[in-house]
Amino acid sequence: MATSATAPRVETSDGPAWAYALLGIVFVIAGIYVLGNLVAASIITAWLLGFVVLVAGAAEVIHAFYAKSWGGFAYSLLIGALYLIAGCVLVFNPLGALLPLTLAFGVLVLGSGIVRIVMAFRYWAHAGWMLLISGLIGVGAGVIILSGWPVTGLWVLGLVVGIDLLSYGFWWIAYAFTGRHAHA
Repeated sequence: MATSATAPRVETSDGPAWAYALLGIVFVIAGIYVLGNLVAASIITAWLLGFVVLVAGAAEVIHAFYAKSWGGFAYSLLIGALYLIAGCVLVFNPLGALLPLTLAFGVLVLGSGIVRIVMAFRYWAHAGWMLLISGLIGVGAGVIILSGWPVTGLWVLGLVVGIDLLSYGFWWIAYAFTGRHAHA
């Protein structure tokens, strides 16, 4: 029986490995591009978030007209109006919206890091050390964001999006070449 000298082709149960590798490469390239244009990426992120908030606000206003009571109508209408106003600010002034967004994000990351540190000791027997590291990273990121604010408002969102794109892209590339997976 003759044997082939070529390496076996890695293929997933639902597609060829090269397709996953290509997807990963696209994400890595996008991440590199974003990291090279942090301010532009931050502004675009705020702008796109504005459209999402506008859609949510419109849905809430429409929902208000289906409320069964005056109180439900008024609250839904108020919430929808607030979402619409916030969405308009994000869409029409994304640069100006970056500062409060970054401030809120910094507080969120710092607070989340503190909570994870506290939880790490409670779950120490269940890989709590990983939660501790995650919490320390969160606290560090929060301190960096808040200590440099308002200047960090210009680049933090772009940095987060860029790192996310890179890490996701690297995962897809690794996934493509493991050959040990059953589902995507």
